[in-house]
Amino acid sequence: MAARKAYVVGVGMTAFTKPADRDYPILGLEAAVKALIDSGLTYDDVEYAAAGYVYGDSTCGQRVLYQLGMTGIPIVNVNNNCSTGSSAFNLAANAVLAGQAECALAVGFEKMAPGSLSSAFTDRAAPMEGTMSQLFEIEGDKEYETEDFGPFAARIFGAAGLEYCEKYGATWDHIAEIAAKNHRHSAKNPYAQFRATPDKDQVLKARKITREVTLPMCSPTSDGGAAAIVASEAFVKKHGLEDRAIELAGMGVATDSIRLYEDRSRIELAGADMSRRAAKIAYQQAGIGPNDVQVLELHDCFAPNELVTYPALGLCAEGEAHKLVEQKLNTYNDAGKGWVVNPSGGLESKGHPLGATGLGMIKYMVDQLRGDAGALQVKNVQHALTHNIGLGGSCVVTILRRPSFYKAGVTNSAKRFGYNAGDNVKSITEEDLNKVKSKQFSDYLPADL
Repeated sequence: MAARKAYVVGVGMTAFTKPADRDYPILGLEAAVKALIDSGLTYDDVEYAAAGYVYGDSTCGQRVLYQLGMTGIPIVNVNNNCSTGSSAFNLAANAVLAGQAECALAVGFEKMAPGSLSSAFTDRAAPMEGTMSQLFEIEGDKEYETEDFGPFAARIFGAAGLEYCEKYGATWDHIAEIAAKNHRHSAKNPYAQFRATPDKDQVLKARKITREVTLPMCSPTSDGGAAAIVASEAFVKKHGLEDRAIELAGMGVATDSIRLYEDRSRIELAGADMSRRAAKIAYQQAGIGPNDVQVLELHDCFAPNELVTYPALGLCAEGEAHKLVEQKLNTYNDAGKGWVVNPSGGLESKGHPLGATGLGMIKYMVDQLRGDAGALQVKNVQHALTHNIGLGGSCVVTILRRPSFYKAGVTNSAKRFGYNAGDNVKSITEEDLNKVKSKQFSDYLPADL
């Protein structure tokens, strides 16, 4: 029996915004409704769902999806730190690959508090206490433990950037150029939280968050939602979805190895080995290498992480990442050389609502492969990659491509939504909800659109 395959047949997302008044049930609902509209399906077609979020009580996924119907399907809630969205996608895809469902939904959402990330619990052990302790030991400066030197996450990734510069001769100019590049990309992204375009010098001169990391190098706290619908090949062909189905070519999921502590490396503390191993698995499953990829969304929660992740994903050799920046092989160029990294603007610019981030990456890459990315479109995309990491730790690398049966030019987002969803972002309406909700729908918890 041939191995089953999985295909993304629908994607949707909200705009990512600074923390505001919209609550998570609406953020998640909007993303799910858009994904269903994009697929041409209804919630009655969905046989399994995974919901991802970091900050929230148990069963928030049910609270979101019951607004679409109460069909009795399995709904699994996922928290895997910043890789939560991709982890939910992995569960939905695995349900299809294992034959547990013909059609599955992954939805991620987050309503965040303003300011830097902090633990929701102070009366129990912190999951990353070992990482924190080792960072302080490596730095050899107990004063570094004080908040005067910035939030812990920023310090981890800033320290990784420092180690890279010390080892390989790069400077913070290279890291600032990465941040400036991502902000340039986001200027054309209607879903992005930030649209301003600071140049390298402005990035370097901006307010410092840690000893080295400046504000434009940091992802913000954000509210938002994103969703994807995954289906089997039989389901795709039965429902005539060949004009929108994008193949899941490979997916690698990894957690920390012993190198996290044994290497005593700041780059390893930032999760580099997880990225290496997850990428290797994804490439092997897809039967391709890094040079077969044209565009990717990389987890640039802080600009230094983009730099240190280039070699982990195989885009260059160890110690060569800053040369890739110098040669502008990480952005749009007329020669089509290298890769367009973070066409959305990345986490630094488009925003980082933790549970939605990984699924937002999937949405952007599906748009690229369909030719629906609007002003962000990269030419001649054959393979697209997403890299989503969470300290603590978890890393998911996903590779997508057009399947051999793909029917190009039959439909596009303008036909499915009534507007080009790559260049425009709109909220859902009652009419949109009514198109896709289940026949088993209760008005007891009405959606506050």
